[in-house]
Amino acid sequence: MVAAGRRKSIAFFIALGASLIVVAILLYVGWVLLNWRSGILLFLGILLLAMIVGGVVLNTIFLVREIRRNEQHDAFINAVTHELKTPVAAIRLYLETLQTRDVDEAKRKEFYRIMLDESGRLLATIEQVLRTGRAGAAGRKLYVERIEIGTVVEECLSRARMLLDIPPDALEYRPGPSLSIMGDADEVCAAVSNLIENAVKYSGADLKVVVETNEVDGKYVSLRVRDRGVGIPKSELKRIFKRFYRAPGSMASRVKGIGVGLYIVRSVAKRHGGRAWAESEGPGQGSTFVLQLPLAK
Repeated sequence: MVAAGRRKSIAFFIALGASLIVVAILLYVGWVLLNWRSGILLFLGILLLAMIVGGVVLNTIFLVREIRRNEQHDAFINAVTHELKTPVAAIRLYLETLQTRDVDEAKRKEFYRIMLDESGRLLATIEQVLRTGRAGAAGRKLYVERIEIGTVVEECLSRARMLLDIPPDALEYRPGPSLSIMGDADEVCAAVSNLIENAVKYSGADLKVVVETNEVDGKYVSLRVRDRGVGIPKSELKRIFKRFYRAPGSMASRVKGIGVGLYIVRSVAKRHGGRAWAESEGPGQGSTFVLQLPLAK
């Protein structure tokens, strides 16, 4: 209901802006026909018309952007609320069960394991929110050190296998030569983890994620994360890196997350003098995400 209301608001303001432009043009044309001999007035009229039309267009553009930004912000708040509430509710339920009932030792250990998993999920969501804020903060210092990219990838893959509970052969690493970068280990690890977890989440039933590292032009380390999942429409390849943005579609609505993972990846790449982008042949064709960082000298 809220999204439909906002779409109607966008349509209304676009129609209003177009109507005002049409009225201004009609008034101007009529004025020119009546005063065509007055050269100075004609020039001033053209200038005034350009200012009016430009102001209306800019006002409409900024208004539509603000409405869309607010819509994305609300979607982010709803996603964060859900991601925080679900594990808390699960932990509370198991604690109440342990408090009110006699549970055998095997069941008790199982409850403890589930609560630890849910608390890990809760902590990961909080960390993503905090990292999003740090990514947008200007002037934040990097704790730079030499990082061997293969070691980071292997650590992130091990963590993903454990947290996401997936078969070991679903994640494959194809290392290139031993390559190092200069960067903040915590941020680089977060970027790599986000790419791997994103590929797993959007793979669907055909879960096979391949991670490759290679040298590019003797200047960069290229890390490619390829999946055989839902794919990405060409029009969405750049938008998916925006903060709070989630690509439309039924798969995206079922995938858990708060829509900041790829924003963090691109922010980390920029802060380290690199870049990040996505490649896909379209829906159903899988995706490849590339993180490119400068080699250590």
